[in-house]
Formats: sequence, C-alpha cells, structure tokens
Amino acid sequence: MAEKENMSGAYIFQINASKQGGVPKPGMRQAEVDALGIVGSQVANPEDHGGIERALCLYSLERILALQAEGHPLFPGSVGENITIVNLDWEQMVPGVRLRLGDHVLIELTRYTAPCTTIAASFQDGHYERISQKPYPGWSRVYARVLQPGPIRIGDRVELVKAEITA
Repeated sequence: MAEKENMSGAYIFQINASKQGGVPKPGMRQAEVDALGIVGSQVANPEDHGGIERALCLYSLERILALQAEGHPLFPGSVGENITIVNLDWEQMVPGVRLRLGDHVLIELTRYTAPCTTIAASFQDGHYERISQKPYPGWSRVYARVLQPGPIRIGDRVELVKAEITA
C-alpha cells in the first residue's frame, strides 16, 4: 500500500507525442500510456531514447518559462518531453521518485535525460547543454518507467507517491 502526498496542485500541463519521432513533439489533449510510453508515439533514435527504462520523458513548465526568460526559444514539447508538468517541485524529481499521473498511471523516475543536438534550435546559440544535469543540477528533464499503465489527459493531477515505511 502507498500513501499519496499532494504536490500543491501539480498537474499535467501538456502531453506531447510524435508519430514520426523527433522534435518538437506536438501537444495532444489525452493519451493512453503503456509500458513503452505514450501509445502511438515514436522515437527517432531508439538506441538513445525509449524502451522500458526511458518510456516517458518529463519536464517542468516552470523550468521552460525560466529558460524562456533567459532568452531561449523553447516551448512545451520542443525539447522532446512527453509530459509537461506544472506546479511540481522540480528539485525533488530525482531517480527513484514515484508519481501518480491522473487516476491510473503510476511511474518511477529512472534517470536524468541527457540533452543532444536535436534540441539545439530550442536554445539561444544552440546551447542545449543548458538542461544537462551535470553542469546545471535541477534543470534536466527526467526519464521514467511505467509501473501502472492507463489513460492521462491535460489537467490530470500529478501526485508524489511515497511507499509506506515498515519498521
């Protein structure tokens, strides 16, 4: 059994998927999530993206807005994230954290997402390393595995799920 902790109104701001792979990923109102991520979404480079441990890529709307304020022309979906989340404490999004998306989907963060040249157009002077975890801790996107599949839609709440500790 797990106990849910409300994330101060965190919710899915946008769902992004690409039928041909690549970026930007266009937004959609709702999606079905299975063990490999958003059903119908493709990845352009399967050796670097996708699979069970990288089924979903998540990013923060607040981080996107802060990067825009720095002069970077990115927008939700332009850096390849499948789910753009708002009102979530991004500093807490580290590998091992579990999130409930809506009523059905349960995910576990697996690793930070390394940026690559395909997202360079989203950054001033092509400086895509701006969202790399090593030089800029807390600014990276994160990958997640799907523990429980199901439907999601824009506006669904996002909750941090903490496992009960037994002594």
